Amino acid sequence: MDTQAKASPRDRLLDAAIELFYREGVGTGVEALCRAAGVSKRSMYQLFESKDELLAAGLERRAPGYAALLLPAADDPRPPRARALHVFERLEELSAEPGYRGCPYLAVQVEVKDREHPASAVAGRAKQALTDFFRAEAERGGATDPALLARQLTLVFDGASARAGAGAETLAGLAAPTAAALLDAAGMH
Repeated sequence: MDTQAKASPRDRLLDAAIELFYREGVGTGVEALCRAAGVSKRSMYQLFESKDELLAAGLERRAPGYAALLLPAADDPRPPRARALHVFERLEELSAEPGYRGCPYLAVQVEVKDREHPASAVAGRAKQALTDFFRAEAERGGATDPALLARQLTLVFDGASARAGAGAETLAGLAAPTAAALLDAAGMH
């Protein structure tokens, strides 16, 4: 049975937005979104005030699943260093998958120049959550400057993600060792 037919028009629009905006970029048109979702433009505008609102809602919907792909489970007993490196190991794995386009939240921040845009706000929160995770692990692991290390790890994550997403770099054996060097320099052995 077709699961799309059972999903609500709102859910179909959100699923289409998540997929198309990631694959094609935020410039994806309303017609393409509605066609992919099997929903009329009229229905879309009854459910969402604008394409911008749909983009923001799609990003919000994707955030928990994306975090679950990258971050170790809250009850993961490994030490802070291993938990931080887990993110980069996962990044290496995810970046090798067909269709990888980089971090969806970084992509939105780059494509949408307006920091007040609703999707920029959602993307900013998702990126801050990653930095907050790194900072918490750095604090638990005794890093000399947890805030700086968290920013550095986010920078490496974003740069690696962008390079792999653009097809300019293969991350296997590169992202995790680069992060490990930062952890070593910060005293997280």
